[in-house]
Amino acid sequence: MGVSRATVTGIYDSARSKLADALVNGKRIRITGGNYRMENAWAASEIKAKGENTMRIAVTYENGMIGQHFGRTEQFKLYDIRDGAVKTTQVVDTNGTGHGALAGFLRAADVQTLICGGIGMGARMALNEAGIALLPGADGPADEAVEAYLRGTLRYDLNETCHHHDHEHGEGHDCHPGEGCGSHGCH
Repeated sequence: MGVSRATVTGIYDSARSKLADALVNGKRIRITGGNYRMENAWAASEIKAKGENTMRIAVTYENGMIGQHFGRTEQFKLYDIRDGAVKTTQVVDTNGTGHGALAGFLRAADVQTLICGGIGMGARMALNEAGIALLPGADGPADEAVEAYLRGTLRYDLNETCHHHDHEHGEGHDCHPGEGCGSHGCH
């Protein structure tokens, strides 16, 4: 690292102290700076190759509808678009990947655009880093949303966020754009 052992020890001690404070006092942990590399997450081998001149759109998918919690997404529906029309679709499991790896999963699946409901800032930054265009704040049937996107009429909100890391939801809670979400609002 080009610094003395005492300096490195001091950096580690400071980091441990900050992490402990954040965990004990429920503070947000934000890691910035430095060099890093985002690895492609494992994408199921059953994901079909999209082919040339084909755009791939992913939608957070829950029982035919747009999933409203990006970080809890268990499935994506992938739409392969060619000549302005849906050519093929497939539903893929994320295998419980979680917030941090979902962007890598989508990148490994060769997705260019994501349509979703609520999404946190960390996931937004990861998707941006992966080069995936984000259309948050959408709701309704997934198939209808993709058709609306292709027509240029999809309703979404670039400012849509849902802060699910800041509190606990009750069992079975769903948060929808514009509705209150327990102790916070999705906006």
